[in-house]
Amino acid sequence: MNTPNASKNVMNSDVEVKGNIKFAGELTFDGKLDGEIQSDGILNLGENAVIKGNLNVNTVVLRGKINGNVTAKDKVDIKSKTELFGDVRAAKLVIEEGVTFVGKTEVNPNKVAPSAPVAPKSPEPGKGEPARAGAF
Repeated sequence: MNTPNASKNVMNSDVEVKGNIKFAGELTFDGKLDGEIQSDGILNLGENAVIKGNLNVNTVVLRGKINGNVTAKDKVDIKSKTELFGDVRAAKLVIEEGVTFVGKTEVNPNKVAPSAPVAPKSPEPGKGEPARAGAF
């Protein structure tokens, strides 16, 4: 998937961006961003990265602090000490020990569609409703 002439871009920790970033190839971002990142490429966030906005990429390695939703066509890799406040959707997900993650995940490598909801089974004749604790 990575072509030999794919560009490798680096934005260091002294970079601050307000607005959206789009790139092809690969981007290493270690600065502050108030906005979104979109790409069909690979995003590497550094330990100093502070992101306020959504990430929509092919593959991403998360470090730093992210406040936004992360969507990856292929893989999300969340490294130790990362703080992520937002939802994750990806085909593959890796979370190391020591991550702070507050949000929901949807990991669906085979893009399986949910089947029709199964109707709850009615109690068998002769059996009453199960006891419900704490009914007020």
